[in-house]
Amino acid sequence: MRGTEFDELAFFRAIDASRTRALLIGRRALVLLGLPVLTADYDFWIAIDDIASFNAAARSVDLAPNLEPDEARQRGRYVLENDEHVDVIVARTVPTVDGLDVEFEDLWARRQAIVLAPGISTQVPALDDLILTKRFASRARDLEDIRLLRILKEEQGR
Repeated sequence: MRGTEFDELAFFRAIDASRTRALLIGRRALVLLGLPVLTADYDFWIAIDDIASFNAAARSVDLAPNLEPDEARQRGRYVLENDEHVDVIVARTVPTVDGLDVEFEDLWARRQAIVLAPGISTQVPALDDLILTKRFASRARDLEDIRLLRILKEEQGR
């Protein structure tokens, strides 16, 4: 693949315009919420029927999927890549490390929009739901992210 100068705002604009049901999860969502974390990639959870529209949006910024939609559905995830790396979950339900099933449609119903620029927004899970997505793996940084999200939740509750 050829290298590109990635335009993050154009990427989010394309996703927003595609009307794909896409939730930004992972550390990039935490960054947009103002938390002091670093990340080099993007993580999305998309509706299982929206792979084609999400991939079309990604192609507009020269990102290409590593799997065809049918194989991505079977595996439950795939990657968009070029100079950037985008992990994409494409499953109706994902279990947490402790066995709780998390449903995409439930998170989508409670999502919140974050405005990135005039006319451009991205969707992120509600704070409690974002905490659930951090429980999909049991890495040390996920536990730290959960701690930071709980602090943010407490601050917003005041």
